[in-house]
Amino acid sequence: MAFASSRSASIGLTIGCIIFGLGSLIVAHVDLGGWAMSFWRLAISGVVFALLAKLTGQRMPRARRAIMFGLLSGVFLGIDLALWHESIYAVGPGISTLLNSLQIFFLAAIGFLYFSERQSIVQLLSLCLAMLGVALIGSPEFAQNTQATWGFIAGILSGAMLAASMTFIRKTHEVEPTPIFALMLLISIGGVLSMLVPMFVFDRGHILPSTWSEWGWVLVYGAVMQCLAWGLIAYSIPKLSLALTGLLLLTEPIAALLIDYSWLGKPINSLQWSGALLTMFAIYLGSLKPKPKPQRIS
Repeated sequence: MAFASSRSASIGLTIGCIIFGLGSLIVAHVDLGGWAMSFWRLAISGVVFALLAKLTGQRMPRARRAIMFGLLSGVFLGIDLALWHESIYAVGPGISTLLNSLQIFFLAAIGFLYFSERQSIVQLLSLCLAMLGVALIGSPEFAQNTQATWGFIAGILSGAMLAASMTFIRKTHEVEPTPIFALMLLISIGGVLSMLVPMFVFDRGHILPSTWSEWGWVLVYGAVMQCLAWGLIAYSIPKLSLALTGLLLLTEPIAALLIDYSWLGKPINSLQWSGALLTMFAIYLGSLKPKPKPQRIS
């Protein structure tokens, strides 16, 4: 049963990541600031999750620490989304999502330091291969894009913020198991509140969509990418180790890279494709669990 639960969580996490990556297309085509886009995404999803929680009778956790951890997860998610949006504007959906995927290293470090998760040699190797793959994909961008420096900084920082958000999801469940809709509502509230000040500071003049079409895409972005995709991710995280979670999340940048190449016409050279294949191989290695050592019979 535990294996089946872990397998379904892995599948759900992968599907959520692919849908999540599709949201980069919307970000690239809607004329909003990165912080404002994060605000609207979380505000729309908050309304949806509030309705779902009400309809299903799910209640907020009773423990104050669980509520605090849920809100903190939202704060870090809001900052993650805003920085990811800024990186998309600077270097495009594919590269920015790959940079965001550096969360795997932050997640592995958090798992080692705070949750006593030990990585096998194969998992450590997979992390190194993933890092090399991401480097191969991202490095050529510096030679052809003057905004690459800011794009890379924002993308890497967004990965750190996402790792923190996922960690606080896990902490919430450790304090008190929380139903998914109630948890996502807490995360949305925390994220919306954290965006209020920076949105008006950094995105003045680019806070509201200017056309009905843009409003429609923002609604899709908040309802589908946040509710469905992030809901699947949040549901799956507590059932998996942080290291495996981070590796599976690499399916998102691969999807984003393919979207960037096929739909947005971004030139991607053979070095970058090699990096993508290497990253996928790292995901495969990271999903392998070491076989238990046979017990000796004396």
